[in-house]
Order: sequence, then structure tokens, then C-alpha cells
Amino acid sequence: MALSPPTIDRLASQIAFLVEVDKLKEIFRQTQLINSGRQENDAEHSWHLCLLVLVLAEHANDPQLDVLRVLKMLIIHDLVEIDAGDTFAYDTAAMADQHAREAIAADRIFGLLPADQTTEFRALWDEFEAQETTTAKFAAACDRFQPMLLNLKTKGASWQKHGITHDRVIDRNQPIAAGSTVLWERMSALLAAAVADGLLSPSPQS
Repeated sequence: MALSPPTIDRLASQIAFLVEVDKLKEIFRQTQLINSGRQENDAEHSWHLCLLVLVLAEHANDPQLDVLRVLKMLIIHDLVEIDAGDTFAYDTAAMADQHAREAIAADRIFGLLPADQTTEFRALWDEFEAQETTTAKFAAACDRFQPMLLNLKTKGASWQKHGITHDRVIDRNQPIAAGSTVLWERMSALLAAAVADGLLSPSPQS
């Protein structure tokens, strides 16, 4: 049976979106891969995040966590970096207008999809940004946990490169506790050990 013109148009939009988001593989982050030492790209980050959710969802503060919604949120939330670029977590100047830049990117990239999917994807992105639901809080917890794990396993590579100290890592990442107190307690202990091992510079003396 032949497809009707509306169905053809819908599929064409979906294919155009899928081709466009392949660019995510070429957006590189500050974190390094554990084995090769090269910079991680956003697509690799998104894959690792989704696997991390599947493995660690049992540690979420919310026992009724909607895991599928968390996965949807994390697989699409960095697509905006195709236009906006990756913003280093400790670059305070770039962080100032990050949301505004990424919101414009969200309009364009999600707008490639059919209207219903545009609405769904933008709602997921907005929910993650707002950090009000337990779903978004756990998604954000995983998003912060993953790069620290890579840093710990690459001898603090990006921390060392940018002169990041323990207090800055704590300030940036303690919102993990809002999504999972278990993950934050474990990461806090790992960060303390990283300071003791020389992987992370200690906080400046007050």
C-alpha cells in the first residue's frame, strides 16, 4: 500500500532530523576517554549516560522513578550543543548565557521534527533544564556523575588541565544529592580520595 503524502512528509522530517543530529559525534567535551586519553564526544557521553541510568537507577531517591523518561531526557538533552557548542562546567563566563544559547538551538533542532515530536522533545529538554521533577533531578545527577567518573579514571585529566580545585568540584556537583543521595555520598568519598592521591587539587586555604 502506497504511503499517503502526509506520511511521506512526516518521515522526511524525521530523517532530516536524524541526519542533522549525527553532528553530535563531532562535538568534543573536556573529559577524556579512560583508555585512549582522547577527548570524549557528545554522542559517546550520551550513550554512557543512558547505560549509567540503566545500571544505577536503583539508587535514585525516587523509588517510582520513570526510567524511560530519564533515558529520553538524556539522549536528547545535549543535541542543542550542535549549535551552541559544549560549555565547560567550570567556565563561569560561558555559563552565564548558556541557557539562552541552548534554547535557541533547541528551537531549531527539535523544530526539524514533525510538530508532535517537536513538542515532546522540547518538553523533555525544558523539564531537564528546570530541575523541578524527580525525573529531571536524577537525570542531572547522572549527567554530573559521569564526567567525574572519567576524571577519576584519567588521573584527574581535565581537572588538572584547567586548575580545578576540590571546592569547585563540590560546589558544581552537590546537586547530585537531589537525585540520589547514595551517588553523592559515594562520589564525595571518591573526591576526597582523589585529593589525597594528588588527582584533584585541594581547596584553597581560607
